[in-house]
Order: sequence, then structure tokens, then C-alpha cells
Amino acid sequence: MTINNILWFRHGLRLHDNPSLLEALRSDCMNQSSEAVKLFPIFIFDGESAGTRVVGYNRMKFLLESLADLDRQFRDLGGQLLVFRGDSVTVLRRLFEELNIKKLCFEQDCEPIWKERDDGVTQLCQKMDVRCVENVSHTLWNPNEVIQTNGDIPPLTYQMFLHTVNIIGEPPRPVGAPNFEYIEFGRIPAILASELKLCHQMPTPEEFGISYEGNANLAFQKWIGGETRALDALGARLKQEEEAFREGYYLPTQAKPEILGPATSMSAALRFGCLSVRMFYWCVHDLFEKVQSHSQFKYPGGHHITGQLIWREYFYTMSVQNPHYGEMERNPICLNIPWYAPEDDSLARWKEGRTGFPMIDAAMRQLLAEGWLHHILRNITAT
Repeated sequence: MTINNILWFRHGLRLHDNPSLLEALRSDCMNQSSEAVKLFPIFIFDGESAGTRVVGYNRMKFLLESLADLDRQFRDLGGQLLVFRGDSVTVLRRLFEELNIKKLCFEQDCEPIWKERDDGVTQLCQKMDVRCVENVSHTLWNPNEVIQTNGDIPPLTYQMFLHTVNIIGEPPRPVGAPNFEYIEFGRIPAILASELKLCHQMPTPEEFGISYEGNANLAFQKWIGGETRALDALGARLKQEEEAFREGYYLPTQAKPEILGPATSMSAALRFGCLSVRMFYWCVHDLFEKVQSHSQFKYPGGHHITGQLIWREYFYTMSVQNPHYGEMERNPICLNIPWYAPEDDSLARWKEGRTGFPMIDAAMRQLLAEGWLHHILRNITAT
């Protein structure tokens, strides 16, 4: 017998530290030797997944490169990433009906903007007797557990968040590597593929009506999506972290604050899950302990070593139960400030890099051209 399981990618576009992948490779049969697993790895362009409701050219390009990298890895294993276009519930219903799917596995998308989609999929699984398994690996801690530990309310201050996660304990370490030795990859019948708009090659941003709006003279291939590139970048980043730790700093940007050089941030890879945040966290902390064990100067460890990752966790947790977190007026924890008059063009000048303040304008022009701006410039534009 063969058990057909679906691994649904949304964020978490990687094979390493992917508990949903490990679950999808597992048969639920007590006598697993009698049943083989047939895996269907899928991604659905539904106008929601991976933040594609509102998305610019650079972000979509990074996403498509990440999907292409996943597809290459699956093809090396004898399969492929099945990319569909359509409503998630509709696509999954047809796959369940035609492929006799037994289990659907996916990584938690904790932000409330995806709750309606995921609730619809969960209800579909219940109706069609498909086991639905959601795993937490896009964040260090489960945001819902953090809120529950804090008395069922989000910790409204960063210090309260630190206090709460200290009660929970250290985040889990990455899970083991997947074993594809006895796994068969599923194929989609031609008629079903046509009905569900299966992509036979990876689409381009232009096919979604998204064009590049930056300065073509300044654009260059700097941020490339995909797990392969993210792991290479992690190796380079850890070398910089080690140098900083040996000099008594906690961040490479403190040791060598060169804003004109190439940025070494991993945030784009973390956002799309090309790099596991748990792997990044533990690689940095384990490296710090290793350096400290051979150093005559002892520095205290703690969350401050990966402070930016902890701030990421804090904001994720604050947004989980707040569907208007990205707004001002309807956001219950946000002050309503009249930043500018409707007839004022200040916002437009800021977006286009025309404020007259050189550092702010440089930051915005870099954002338009590259889809990214340096951390030091982010702080300036935020103020």
C-alpha cells in the first residue's frame, strides 16, 4: 500500500529544520513497513501565501527564486515542487478528491492575515477526513504559547516578552535532516494539472502583473532567494560573527560598521524561511560558547547575542491575535498620530527618496533599487 501525503509550502521554503516535511514523510500506520509514502510537495499562488497579497517586484522575485531552488532540490531527488495558481481550499479539495490524500502538513503562519485561509483549509480537512498537521518552525517559540504563558494576553513590552520566554525556556533546536531513501514522489494527472493551473515552469513577476519600478541603472543582482544561497550566506555570516566575538563584540556590525560594503543580514532568507531561524539562533549561540571557552576574556551570554531575532519574535507575538496590527486607526495598541495632512506630499517624497535629507533619501533609493536597505539606514528612516 502507498500513503499519499501533501507537504504544503507557504513560508518555510527549505528542506533543513522542517518538522512539517518530516511529518509528511512519515506513515501513520502502526506497521510502517507495509506502507510506503508518496509525497506531493506543493505551493499555491492564491494571492495570500508568502505575503503575496501586497508585494513588490523585488520581493516576488526573491520568492520565485526560492521556489525554483526548492524545485531543483526535489528534482535531484526524483520529484518536483508542484506549483499551482488558484484558491487554496479549491486546489486542496481537488487534490484530496483525486489523489486519495491521507495527510496534509504545513508550517504555522502565525500572523492573523492568514487565519481565514488556514481555518478554511482546516475545516476542509475535517470534512474530508484528511489528517491536518501544523508545526511551529517559522518562529523560535510558539507565539500562542507565549501569550498563554503571559496570562492569555500578549506581552506589551519587550522586557515582559523576555520575562515570558525565560519562563518557557530556550527555543527548540533544529530537527534532523529528512531521509528520502524510501520515498516516492507523486505525479499529477494531466487533466487535473490543467484544471488546477499547474505551472510547468516557474513564473516570472511580470506574469503576476508586477514590474520593476526602481532605477534600472542602480539595480543589480544582490539578493537571490533560495535555501542553497541562504545556507552559503549563513556560513559567511558565522565567520563574521566569530571575528566579532573574538574582539569582544556581539554583532559583526559593531566590530566593522561599514555601511558602504555589502550587507550581511539574513532577514530576507528568514522571512521566507529559506533559512531556519532556529538554526541561525543556535549556530550563533553555540559559536559564542565555543569562542568563550578558548578566550581569556569572559563575556556574558544571553538573548542579547541574537537580539534582532528576539525582536522579530516579539513583533510576531504581538501580531498573532491582532488582525489590524499593520494599521494605525483600528489597531488597539497603536497611538493615533496625525502624521501629515491629506494634501501634504511628505509621504510621497519620503517613498521616492526626495525629502532632502541625504541619508534618508539614500536609504529609500536603495530600497527601491535593491529591495533592501542597511540596518543603520532603517533606524534613521524610522525616526
